[in-house]
Amino acid sequence: MSIEMVSASVITVPAFTDTVNQAHHFFGTRQHTVEHDLKIGIPLQGVQGAAPSAWMLSVKQVHGTEALVVDRALSAADRFEGGWDALVTDQPGVMVAVRTADCVPILMHDPTHGVVAAIHAGWRGAVEAIVPKTLALLEARFGSNPKQIRLSIGPSAGVCCYEVDDPVLERLRQGGGNWEKVVRFQGEGKAKLDLKGLIKEQAVAYGAAPQAITTVNLCTICHEDLFFSYRREGKVNGTMISAIGLPPKRR
Repeated sequence: MSIEMVSASVITVPAFTDTVNQAHHFFGTRQHTVEHDLKIGIPLQGVQGAAPSAWMLSVKQVHGTEALVVDRALSAADRFEGGWDALVTDQPGVMVAVRTADCVPILMHDPTHGVVAAIHAGWRGAVEAIVPKTLALLEARFGSNPKQIRLSIGPSAGVCCYEVDDPVLERLRQGGGNWEKVVRFQGEGKAKLDLKGLIKEQAVAYGAAPQAITTVNLCTICHEDLFFSYRREGKVNGTMISAIGLPPKRR
C-alpha cells in the first residue's frame, strides 16, 4: 500500500493520524530542516509535523540493529553516548528521529499500548533484520501485538536505481527467506535491490498485518529535487530527518 501526503517540505501518511491516540510524524525532504542538537533536541514549537512542545531525540547511527528505549521523561541535560539504529519510546511529547540519505526510514506506532519507534535501515541493517528485531522488542517490552502495529516505510533508494553487487547478494542468500523476490538480476554478480520490499517482507513474516504497512514509493536517487542521495552525489551533502512521537499530555 502506498499512501502519502507531500507538503512543501515533509511527507506524512494518514495511517498515523486516523487513530484515537494520534501519532505526530513526518518523513523529511531536503527542503525540511530542523535546528537541533543531535544528542537531545530542543522544543519543536512551530516545526511542521511536530507536536507543540515536543522534544526530538536523535542519536549516532552505526548501521547495526540495536535499539535505544526511552521510557522516562527527557531533559536538556540528557546525553546518549553510543550508537543505535532504532529508537523506541512510550513517552508523550518525545519525537524519536532518524537521518537518512538513501537508507530507509521506518516509523512504527502501536496505538493500543502507546509506543512509537523510528528505525534507520540500510542494506546491512535490513539483512540483519532490524525491523523484526524492533517488533520483537515492542512485543517483549511493551506487550505490543505485531498485528496491531502500524508501520510506514519512507523514501529511500528504490529498486529502479539501487544496484548491489555479489557481497550484498551473498548476505541476502545467507539470510534465507524469499530473498529472490526483492532483487532484479542485472547480470553476473549484479542486481537491483528492492530494500523497501525486503523490509516489508520481513515485517509480514514476523507477524505484522500487510494492510497496516504503508510505503512511500519515492526513490531518493531519482528525485534530486526532493531528497539528498549519497549514491547520486557521491558524498554526504545532507540528510533527511524522519520522526514520530506521541502527543504531549494535556495539562
